[in-house]
Amino acid sequence: MSKNRSGVLIPCQNELGDDALQSWLLEGVSRTFALTIPRLPEGLAKPVSNAYLLCRIVDTIEDEVSLDNLQKRRFCQQFTRVVAGDDDPAALASELAPLLSAQTISAEHELIRLIPRVIAITHGFDAPQREALSECVRIMGTGMAEFQDRDLRYGVETLAEMNRYCYFVAGVVGEMLTRLFCHYSPEIAAHRERMMELAVSFGQGLQMTNILKDLWDDHARGVCWLPREIFDAAGFDLKHLKPHHNNPRFREGFVQLIGIAHAHLRNALEYTLLIPVHESGMREFCLWALGMAVLTLRKVNGNLDFSESSQVKITRASVKATILTTRVTRSSDTLLKLAFTLAGARLPMASTETARVGSQQV
Repeated sequence: MSKNRSGVLIPCQNELGDDALQSWLLEGVSRTFALTIPRLPEGLAKPVSNAYLLCRIVDTIEDEVSLDNLQKRRFCQQFTRVVAGDDDPAALASELAPLLSAQTISAEHELIRLIPRVIAITHGFDAPQREALSECVRIMGTGMAEFQDRDLRYGVETLAEMNRYCYFVAGVVGEMLTRLFCHYSPEIAAHRERMMELAVSFGQGLQMTNILKDLWDDHARGVCWLPREIFDAAGFDLKHLKPHHNNPRFREGFVQLIGIAHAHLRNALEYTLLIPVHESGMREFCLWALGMAVLTLRKVNGNLDFSESSQVKITRASVKATILTTRVTRSSDTLLKLAFTLAGARLPMASTETARVGSQQV
């Protein structure tokens, strides 16, 4: 055992096997995924855990306050080459780790330090799995860098731009997971084309829910992901956005976005129902994320004057209720549809055409 820079005891990397190491890292950087990924079958849990850690490394680079935009691009490009097997993971870790600031959580410091171990796991997968992970990292890193130089204080210009951002940070993850699912199961692969389309929408529904929930946290750091065209049409200028505003024109635009997110989550349910009933763990993996997103949208929609994300964060009791409900309904498409309808009964919902998001060529 050793201590990190915060004085917390951490296991020596050589003391842990691959699965234990990834579980330990996941627990530090995402309790949600640390909870849901173990529901996946053995043949999927390991690559999905690794995939999330790779994506989190990209997020850590993009969010690091000590790096300028040129450095972020360079490190993302270098990491893309590392994942593809074209660059040295140890060299990246040794250069990047000392640059991380105290604002970056200790678990992410450890993740960056352990890049060589994480990549060694990546390179042990089958070729189709490695390709899925490498392509996801490439698109995510390139796409997120596209937004680094923008003035995002007053939102993005259009809904299409918001869709594009959501694709880079979430939709592409849905595509990657679908590739892993299809590699795992020929039965699932029979629905590959439709699932790839729905996966992008699934990702967007989850990301839009986070954008709406985190509105004021983002606003406090000078960032807004809301599309100006939606609010301009409602007669509200996002330059005037402030907590406790209580402006009905803003609420009109915000409710419209809730409806679009809700429609994407309905696509997420369709995606989940394409997974065979006997793959109960895979269904739970999707349903837990979907259920928690719907409940979050309900809280947002019921508290349109909220001024910080904690006011619309779902409770532990709601999380437990989601888990219990999915376990009861996971084997019945009819019950799942009913549960989803009841959960979202009071939510606005856009048309499926408005919510349709196709794969983007990057």
